[in-house]
Amino acid sequence: MKYSGVSVAAAAFRAIYTMGRALHFLLLALGVACLSDCQRSRTMALPKSVPMRPDGALELRLISFNVRYENDGDTGSRAWRQRVLGSVHLLRARSPDVIGVQEALHGQAADLWASLPEYEFFGVGRDDGKRAGEYSGLFYQRDRFEADAADCGTFWLSDTPEVVASKTWGNEIPRVAVWLHLLDRSTGRGFYVFNTHWDHKNQASREKAAILIADRIDARKHADQPVILLGDFNSNESNAGMAYLVGKRTRLAGSERMWQNGLLDTFQALHPGEKNCRTLHFWTGSTEGNLKIDHILVSKGARIADAEILSGDRPMVSDHFPVISRVVFP
Repeated sequence: MKYSGVSVAAAAFRAIYTMGRALHFLLLALGVACLSDCQRSRTMALPKSVPMRPDGALELRLISFNVRYENDGDTGSRAWRQRVLGSVHLLRARSPDVIGVQEALHGQAADLWASLPEYEFFGVGRDDGKRAGEYSGLFYQRDRFEADAADCGTFWLSDTPEVVASKTWGNEIPRVAVWLHLLDRSTGRGFYVFNTHWDHKNQASREKAAILIADRIDARKHADQPVILLGDFNSNESNAGMAYLVGKRTRLAGSERMWQNGLLDTFQALHPGEKNCRTLHFWTGSTEGNLKIDHILVSKGARIADAEILSGDRPMVSDHFPVISRVVFP
């Protein structure tokens, strides 16, 4: 997914953001449009040179961030027009290589991308495969990575994953996953990143989503390359769907199952047994409790250099705390 005219839009954003929601319409008027493919159409300079890593290690800084969808019920400091600046500041302060966002509506994705011109963006609205509904989108550093336009896409979490907006597992709203195959210019190595947002009510939907995503990861074109899976899973580590994704034997979708290629939970790798790791805080600003439903999972064999819950934001930028990891694939 690409926007056109973003360099102009970014300048306009910084100059007039105090005009509030007029920004959204300005961006659209300037041609900031979300598309459903990976083709480059953004009017920007060519990628800058990237220092080569002589050791060949692939080191990545990752963030998963449920931005809280924009709605009229969120007022004052919770309104998106107030939160967007803090969100951009948080992302810039961490300077991640890849960002997975969930719940972003079209205008929110446009706002973030206009403010982060060093990133490319990929994703579509889940309601029509274009702009309608929430995005589970991916930002990635445009100078460091090149996206494989033939190996990326969106699928719906249903029995008919290629059917736009399909929902056959009991969830009332469509749920999606997106994926990108990226080439790291500093090492010449490729890797995959998946981003998803599971259903918040239906456990059967979550369990079937785990199976589908695992199957899609197994079916990737370059099976020897590392994988990152991040998102809002609406499930903590004890949920059967999450247990399956990390390779534990569990009863899932009516039968005993175990995924042979299970992934590594980056937070649990560094903070095993942590009791206060809530990420969905409902605007309380507290990490107390184990309602950690935002996760970053990676291929086994990675070294986890860092994994945190970013809980110090004031005023709060979302009702979820972002989660961050720094991983090294030898």
